[in-house]
Amino acid sequence: MPGIIGRLEDWASPGAEIPKPETGAYRVKGWGIRRGVHALIYFIPNHATPRHPYEKGVTVSEWEQAYSRLASEGELRRSWFERSMARCNEEGGCNFTAIGGVFVALGIAVRHGRGVYRKA
Repeated sequence: MPGIIGRLEDWASPGAEIPKPETGAYRVKGWGIRRGVHALIYFIPNHATPRHPYEKGVTVSEWEQAYSRLASEGELRRSWFERSMARCNEEGGCNFTAIGGVFVALGIAVRHGRGVYRKA
């Protein structure tokens, strides 16, 4: 079975939906560079100018770190994300829900209320 990055590469085609139950889905842009490294880039709504969505991204090492946490502890919590993935969080708290949403889309996690994703 491929690792988390291989699974992401198989799943993350441009336009793929990242589930967001409270605010509506984000959409994958594709692979690119974020903070100087390879990352999965996605769009979030720009409510001021809807035709020009914002771009956010999660780096390969951040995906691996989040997946490792989910696999070892059985869950991802926003509080852990804020402490342990500070650079990713600084770009936007939406990165936490994007990571969780992608894990849900991949079938490896389920959302368990606000700020918690549990291993499926």
